[in-house]
Amino acid sequence: MSPPVVVHYFDYKSPYAYLAQAANDQLEREFGIQVTRLPYTLDIPSFLGRAEVDASGRTLLDQRNDHQWRRVRYAYMDCRREATRRGLILRGPRKVFDSAIAHIGFLYACEVGVWRAYHEAVFSAFWRRELDLENPQAIAEVLAGAGAAPADFLAWLAGEGRTRHTQLHAQAETAGIFGVPSWQVDGELFWGPERLDRIGERIAARLAASVPR
Repeated sequence: MSPPVVVHYFDYKSPYAYLAQAANDQLEREFGIQVTRLPYTLDIPSFLGRAEVDASGRTLLDQRNDHQWRRVRYAYMDCRREATRRGLILRGPRKVFDSAIAHIGFLYACEVGVWRAYHEAVFSAFWRRELDLENPQAIAEVLAGAGAAPADFLAWLAGEGRTRHTQLHAQAETAGIFGVPSWQVDGELFWGPERLDRIGERIAARLAASVPR
């Protein structure tokens, strides 16, 4: 029996996904496996509404009800608490970003072998409020810093990259993905970082079953 296939789904605009990235590295070290990272672009306005403030905190747009605001405020408080414990900077974005371009950038980074440097740079810069996920030129600059050719990315973005992103999103939803961070272990779905212990147990069981007897 072959080693388990472990797939992780993330979205750069999810604070919980940001905090979950270290767990992927830990799983790879602990079990000697490879975790495949794939983007899943959340449609946050469809379930948490939309809001935007300017640099001074003045409200520019508010399309959230009270329940949605309570959920959002708790989520950022919870994630900032954990980020502080780890020594990370996590500043809530001033609007709900469409992260599709940044995710296509990740797919391009995978194509040219610089995904890890790109991935870490995007997460870190976005949560410091230093990166516009919707700006193709800004994403191209991150790719350049990771060692990729920015002009090639911009051409790829308009064609194959967008198609690949759409296909992966459809495949993820067919597989049952609905939120991030999520993991699949041989197709079995786990949602949320609180499931990491169960993920480790399932990987260990799969590895034990793969040992010849």
